[in-house]
Amino acid sequence: MSGDVVNLRMARKRRDRAQKEATAERNRFEHGRSKAERELARARNEKTTRDHDASRREPDGNGGS
Repeated sequence: MSGDVVNLRMARKRRDRAQKEATAERNRFEHGRSKAERELARARNEKTTRDHDASRREPDGNGGS
């Protein structure tokens, strides 16, 4: 009938540490890229946008769809 005794202070500290580590991991992923990596990603995005825009079809203007 008896359950395990849990020290609430230690449980809170474990929870808080896990939350801080998850936040730190996200920040490392978002902000931990070098300048070369950021510029490469920007160049790839621009090329993809240019390619997409270049392959668009213009309406023929005769009123049809």
